[in-house]
Amino acid sequence: MERDREFAEFVAARALVLRRTAYLLCGDWHRAEDLVQTALTKLYVAWPRIRRDGGLDAYARKILVRAAIDESRRGFRSRETVVERLPDTPVAGAGHADLDVREALAALPKGQRAVVVLRYWEDLSITETARLLGRSEGTVKSQAAKGLATLRELLGRHVFEEQR
Repeated sequence: MERDREFAEFVAARALVLRRTAYLLCGDWHRAEDLVQTALTKLYVAWPRIRRDGGLDAYARKILVRAAIDESRRGFRSRETVVERLPDTPVAGAGHADLDVREALAALPKGQRAVVVLRYWEDLSITETARLLGRSEGTVKSQAAKGLATLRELLGRHVFEEQR
């Protein structure tokens, strides 16, 4: 069947990118796999319409982000707690290479993490990110600025501690 062949080719070409994006959104490889499977299932159902209209990557990314947001709203998942100041935590190892940017991303609130991943990992515009997340462009700009400031603080703190 032509549909199955085309879909299989798309999955072969894009599954790794979707999995990496999902990981950056949720911070857990197992949950990322689940998110990708959910997204691919929904994409397969809509395949004839989406294939005809084009924009496969954008649609797949949109499904993935929405699945991550929906999954984070479920009550059985532990929720992040917002605190005024991040606790001081020791950094493992002495070298700068030991810093894991994924850990810094995981410290961001889910909304900021989604914006940072879409803007700077997926290289989407502010308008595309806002449309995908269902937020205003101003909110995207604000969350991107806050997320980057937090990442700079976390990464900068590590560099400063390393130089002591």
